[in-house]
Amino acid sequence: MRMAQRPPFLRGAFRPFFLLAALWAAAAIIIWVAAYSGAPVLDDVVDPLGWHQHEMLFGFVGAAVIGFLLTAIANWTGRPLLGGAALAALAALWVAVRVTFALGIGALWLALTLELLLFLAVAAFAAREVILSGNRNLPIAIIVALVGISAAIDLAETGGILTDYDIGLRSGISLIVMLIGLVGGRIIPAFTQNWLTREGAAPPMPVMPSPGDIRVLGLTAIAMVAWLLWPNTIAVGWLLLAAGLSHLWRMSRWQGWRTYRDPLVVVLHLAYLWMPVGLGLLGLHLAFDIVSRSAAIHALGAGAMGLLILAVMSRASLGHTGRTLQAGSGLALAYALVFIGALVRVLTSVGLLEGIWPIHLSAALWAGGFVLFAALYFPILTRPRLDDPSL
Repeated sequence: MRMAQRPPFLRGAFRPFFLLAALWAAAAIIIWVAAYSGAPVLDDVVDPLGWHQHEMLFGFVGAAVIGFLLTAIANWTGRPLLGGAALAALAALWVAVRVTFALGIGALWLALTLELLLFLAVAAFAAREVILSGNRNLPIAIIVALVGISAAIDLAETGGILTDYDIGLRSGISLIVMLIGLVGGRIIPAFTQNWLTREGAAPPMPVMPSPGDIRVLGLTAIAMVAWLLWPNTIAVGWLLLAAGLSHLWRMSRWQGWRTYRDPLVVVLHLAYLWMPVGLGLLGLHLAFDIVSRSAAIHALGAGAMGLLILAVMSRASLGHTGRTLQAGSGLALAYALVFIGALVRVLTSVGLLEGIWPIHLSAALWAGGFVLFAALYFPILTRPRLDDPSL
């Protein structure tokens, strides 16, 4: 089917998957907080905490990664966007995983199979497109395939099929951290340079990837693999602290503070800032046991992953629908809600806020940011491009 004959909602993976990611981010966190507070909403799930962790990492983050990758592939390779029936099938498969996982232990094998199939299908398509075009981004397709394997392992652990200590969760987090380092390290300095150039105040930016960037990513990869293999080791804590400091040095070279007037750009830097914070907190947990692991996981998940996903979804949706790259007050508010929601949750995990109320507050703020995004972007994601109605 030609692009113009497809419903606008199926003219690019960013459309259904970004909307699904935003809606599920809000719904899943509300469901979890309700269960955490005693409501009988996850009674059929084998492990409610495991459900929460899986659905935020592999459900919400997974949908955003799929939408981003299948859209970016067209830019990287010059080949057509995936759309139509194939895209609808992938979106339906993502929904099917969410439904079958919630049905309980009886449907766990089906959920595991469907989720593995989803990620491997996306990775295979991306790998084929990259190889056919001679593009350099094959490692990103491989990472997505590994995310699918991690998701399957995590489901197996949640259902008691495997008894290892959350290796699926740790491997999934580690892979997404590496994706943020790879993709964020490309787009954030590039978008910053472009904005500063338009403003007539562009400093010389480091050529990407520089030897320093490669060392940062290498150190991060070593630290994450070490955490995967030895999750309770003091030496790994020091590695993670070093990785966190290296990312702080890396982002300081991008001069994000100079972009404070443009929410679309400065939010990318604020999101990436959660990377050294999260890695540092995880290092402090292992090396000194002075903060909880939960603080680090929420800094990386609600902070780095959540805010960067919101930032990329909002920017990419504008660009791919022919709209001006400009954030209005509503979008800026959505950014603020997610950032503050993540901050409140991390402060609660480190013990600076106590009781159930900050958990409820952080969930309301964080979910509210994604609900606001969905409301603002629903017409953008479901209508044709402004500059070319056939796309």
